[in-house]
Amino acid sequence: MNFSKIILLFLFFPLISAAPPHKFYVSITKIEYVKEKKSLQLITKIFTDDIEEALRQRYDPTISLNTKKETEVAGEKLKRYILQKLNVQVNGKTVQLHYIGKEYDTDMVVAYIEVTGIKEIKTLTVENKMLMDLFPEQQNIIHFKTKETRRSLILDKDEPKGSLDFN
Repeated sequence: MNFSKIILLFLFFPLISAAPPHKFYVSITKIEYVKEKKSLQLITKIFTDDIEEALRQRYDPTISLNTKKETEVAGEKLKRYILQKLNVQVNGKTVQLHYIGKEYDTDMVVAYIEVTGIKEIKTLTVENKMLMDLFPEQQNIIHFKTKETRRSLILDKDEPKGSLDFN
């Protein structure tokens, strides 16, 4: 490489590397069907700062998650938000989501939800609108697993609902 190309590389590299990173807006929900328990077990992972911002805008600007300032009310608002934004249908019928609780994993909120009384799954429809009203680029990824199969959906603002057919 000649000397002028090396100089240009050193001049442009700092400009390229100094660009601010683009924030990635995503949540992941794992749904596992446990036939022996006749239940769907859902684990939803959402970035803490994103869900905190949604709760602040929707409910209370002082809400704080995963800090010493977190209150019981903040936990209740989180539960309420998740249950409002997540809808599951099994075999064409909306099912009752039972919020079990949450924990924190580094910079993520991990929420645990269960659906009981599921004898079989012919179709599964999931609507996940979490954070879509706040972040237009938000994608909510759904991973569904049984002993026999694994399937996934990617939901976004244009298509917040998706279905899987097991017939």
